[in-house]
Amino acid sequence: MIGLGIVASLVGIAIALAIPWFPTSAAGSAHKIDTVYDVLLICSVPIFVLVMTVAIYSVVRFRAKPGDMRDGAPIHGNTRLEVIWVTVPFLMVSALAIYGWVVLDDLEAKQPDTLIVNVTGQQFTWSFDYPSEKVKSSELVLPKDRPVEFRIHTKDVLHSFWVPEFRLKSDAVPGLTTKIRLTPDRIGHYQVVCAELCGIGHSTMRQNVRVVAKSAFVSWLDHQKQAAGGGGAPAPAGGGGGGGGAKPDGAAVFASNGCGSCHTLAAANATGTVGPDLGKIDNPTSAFIKQSIEDPNKVVTKGFKPNIMPQDFGDKLSPDELDALVEYLLKAQK
Repeated sequence: MIGLGIVASLVGIAIALAIPWFPTSAAGSAHKIDTVYDVLLICSVPIFVLVMTVAIYSVVRFRAKPGDMRDGAPIHGNTRLEVIWVTVPFLMVSALAIYGWVVLDDLEAKQPDTLIVNVTGQQFTWSFDYPSEKVKSSELVLPKDRPVEFRIHTKDVLHSFWVPEFRLKSDAVPGLTTKIRLTPDRIGHYQVVCAELCGIGHSTMRQNVRVVAKSAFVSWLDHQKQAAGGGGAPAPAGGGGGGGGAKPDGAAVFASNGCGSCHTLAAANATGTVGPDLGKIDNPTSAFIKQSIEDPNKVVTKGFKPNIMPQDFGDKLSPDELDALVEYLLKAQK
């Protein structure tokens, strides 16, 4: 039994370490997190094998013979064995907890020249605000090799901010601001994934992430400021026009508020199927579209159920953003 257990443990550890559990890392902290995961596997597999080996051996060795209906022999127990199987797991779990805390403390250490990014989750999209740069965006763009601190909020329910290639993950909790720090170190395209079930559109709550060279990041910031129309003034939350009272852009409001996650709209290359096709609205009038945004349950499209769209969605838009979105949807009708 001991020999088979040792062999099974070694084989199990080899298989567990050979499995590519995560995508290729794109942040400096990822290799430390991957090492923690490997250590947990190395500790967990032998424990699992030990428990299963003893259980299987006991079932086979001490099974009742056919027709034997007697009670089992009264066994008081073994104090020494009980002390061992409580003490060893306690020491192992304590050591792993201390190791995890040391790694987490190292990952969360503040670093100079940190880029602050405010992350806001809402059903069912993410938006990003660069306060020092006075830029807002529906796409997360980060410079390579520069430390980043994400300050994570939510406008409605619980969400969870996670880029698998960055490894670190944090919940977005109503009324709180959570933080994670990391340093992107590989140029490429990734995705923000919501890792907390947040409603019927949860699986579509994804947003593009780009890690670019520092010079490209500066150029992107300049482009965003020019697009905002304010020479550096921040764009409104819906992603529309900025300083000087510029009118919000309906397409930007549609994109930045996650409408495409739930709805199909050819004009925006959106293919969501949670809600109706917004390019084929039954009653294509300004009043009806505005009503459907502010009070989604007032008229429910045939084939769809009520309470799918957040009832407070219209409250998240400013009057100008709402008007811009209504106008954009009107023009997008086939």
